[in-house]
Amino acid sequence: LKQGLNHTIASLPSSLTDMPHLLTHAPPPAPPSTSTSTSAGGGGPVEEEEEEVTTKKRCQYWLPNKRRLCANTPLPLSRFCGNHEPTAEARRIPCPIDPSHSVSGENLKSHVKRCPFKKQAQVLESQPYYSKGINSGSGGDGKDDAVGSAAKRNAIFRMSVQEFHGLLGKIKLIHSAISMVLPHSYLVPDACSKWLNQRLDRKLPYQEKHAMQQASIIGNIEAFGMLQKPKDLTNPFCQECDGSDDVDGDESRVSAVVEFGAGRGYLTHMLTDCYGIKKAFLVERKSYKLKADRSLRQNQSIILERLRIDIADLNLDEVHFLKGLRHLAIGKHLCGPATDLTIRCCLNREYNQSKETHSTSSHLQGIALATCCHHLCQWKHYTNTKFLLSLGITEEEFHAMTWFTSWAVDADHSSELSDVSHQETNLSTICSEDKQSNSEDGGVEEVIRSMPVLDRAHLGFICKEIIDIGRLSSLRDRGMDAQLVKYVPSNISPENHLLLAKWRFEFPTVM
Repeated sequence: LKQGLNHTIASLPSSLTDMPHLLTHAPPPAPPSTSTSTSAGGGGPVEEEEEEVTTKKRCQYWLPNKRRLCANTPLPLSRFCGNHEPTAEARRIPCPIDPSHSVSGENLKSHVKRCPFKKQAQVLESQPYYSKGINSGSGGDGKDDAVGSAAKRNAIFRMSVQEFHGLLGKIKLIHSAISMVLPHSYLVPDACSKWLNQRLDRKLPYQEKHAMQQASIIGNIEAFGMLQKPKDLTNPFCQECDGSDDVDGDESRVSAVVEFGAGRGYLTHMLTDCYGIKKAFLVERKSYKLKADRSLRQNQSIILERLRIDIADLNLDEVHFLKGLRHLAIGKHLCGPATDLTIRCCLNREYNQSKETHSTSSHLQGIALATCCHHLCQWKHYTNTKFLLSLGITEEEFHAMTWFTSWAVDADHSSELSDVSHQETNLSTICSEDKQSNSEDGGVEEVIRSMPVLDRAHLGFICKEIIDIGRLSSLRDRGMDAQLVKYVPSNISPENHLLLAKWRFEFPTVM
């Protein structure tokens, strides 16, 4: 082998000059023809040029959800279309017909004439149950604009450190004066066992966390005496065994349910399936996919109505669907002011019996509302501003408290953080004079950043309790027997407050 290798080396030229063809590079292989490249999907230079030209004709705004550029044509002398032009974006305002979309200010008049939601709005406004702002309440100063999160935050950051600590101390004193032990009331009725065990006859989307919350809401309604157990617990899905339609035979039995902020409507679905209620009325201003409506309508014994309307504009007296029916008003996670709007919607007529227009043709049996998103609450909608004013809480301080409530859901909820009675020392440390003196230079923003997460969560829960206790007081002032409970542990949902209310007396039956 060694001899053969030596022979091969000896036969090579002594220098590169003996092989001049090695000094030049071999020409690159000829590119495939356009037809070959296209058929093979290789993407030749022609295709790349066409794609580059097409890209330049598109708006250069990147859509992260679709992972591509916007397909609209850019404006002259701009890289962006009218929807994504940075200067135009600042001039866009919410559509007055439907604020879910926005429009350029200069095109507002023409847009209002051809807005696709205009016809829907006209049909809604013609309905007898539509009354603009009937449940909005009085804002006190006539302001119509809602106070957003940014405005609340900026107002807090404009405080001096001394004012900020004074506010925290005031909140602590108010809470200690009005606080009550909120009972833990996680109740799952036997009638809901098929839902929780996923033994359902129909194919329905199932999430254990939401099913546990729905079941506990229903269990608390039953335990509070607003709902009777099904007559046949061995077959809670039976629609004929309850006799729910037999209102004349049993006037105490609920024959209809109204779910406010219904979303997809699965709280109502569980209630109708497990307790045989055959009339359901869903109130929701938004449109959702995967609703429970389709499954409910498959059961011919259930009468279902879904109304797309803002709770602020709903006059429940004029809903023909509820005439002559004892009904429950329920809601799972009514965001922010929706809880206050619902309380007004249900009680505006029932409490004021002195008016000639009062009638018991639509009779409220009770209320069960799970509150949430307190950071969205507004002074102008809050149902018991008199209660807050009596405690010395001003409108500005209320909005600051609502901003603090968002901290309650930021912490780790593996433990029961919402049990504020065991954490009274936290705010004392926050408000100590040593911390005030050390943080004077950094301002309120620096004070907030230096607060431990658990302390901020504790402050958030305190503010949530004060807001919900005010709502509880409002229900009691209107002649109701009311209760505020924690209906699920905080590790299932930190938004775990449930307002329950029923009348202390019975209305006389109107023939």
